[in-house]
Amino acid sequence: MAGIIHFIQISHTLEWEQLRMKVISLNVGGIKQAVEKGFLDWLKDQDADVVCVQDVRTKSWKLGDAIERPEGWEGYFFDAEQDDFSGTGIYCRKTPKAVMTGLGFELADREGRFMQADFEKVSVASFLMPSGANPAEKKLFLEQFLEFLTKLRRKRREFIICGTWNIAHKTIDLANWQDNQLSIGFRPEERAWMDQVFGPLSFIDAFREVNRDTDQFTFWPNPKLERQRQEGWRLDYQVVGPNLRKNIKDAWIDRSVNFSDHAPIIVEYDL
Repeated sequence: MAGIIHFIQISHTLEWEQLRMKVISLNVGGIKQAVEKGFLDWLKDQDADVVCVQDVRTKSWKLGDAIERPEGWEGYFFDAEQDDFSGTGIYCRKTPKAVMTGLGFELADREGRFMQADFEKVSVASFLMPSGANPAEKKLFLEQFLEFLTKLRRKRREFIICGTWNIAHKTIDLANWQDNQLSIGFRPEERAWMDQVFGPLSFIDAFREVNRDTDQFTFWPNPKLERQRQEGWRLDYQVVGPNLRKNIKDAWIDRSVNFSDHAPIIVEYDL
């Protein structure tokens, strides 16, 4: 039911056996289409601990065991009410202590836009921000999500929020930014909202904390043309609280992956 946060308690729990934790976030643009392009083979080869996926676009009951529980992974999903639309998922190597779905407000929950897996030391969330095709709806979502983030900062546990935030924060995060200052995803009010997240709320852009290179993009509106030219946007993030700043060890984008018009963003943490 939209507007209600749901918890799935996991009876069997496993501790992390290593200090290093590798987390991947990928907007798959429809998981079945991604599978047809080799997503499961790619997933099998990843030495990550958690892989968050967004824009699943399929009801979880339609996935089947091969996609929901591929070898070596346990998958958890939060479906949108509408068919073939939105939705998030989390693949875990180790069984989480609990899985939570929803943010408690309708704009997020009816479209399956947020879920988190709780582990012993940290919670990892998969998140999908509305694109902004409906500016009024996105504005309301930003207001309500900022309230959630404010409450999150008061919690004692640490969070890694992975996903498509659908806003390029700085000029370094967008090619041809001069021509896109009024474009959806780079509007002044959207960037100002990100300033609040990384300013007064003290959240950290994990990627930019350790990687200040230029031309680091995760999304290409016209991937066949713009990937080669490196004319993209960085719309995908891993956002953490200030206590994890010192734990961020490495971050990069894998542009070789072509399952959708997004690329995976990968961050390694030492917990």
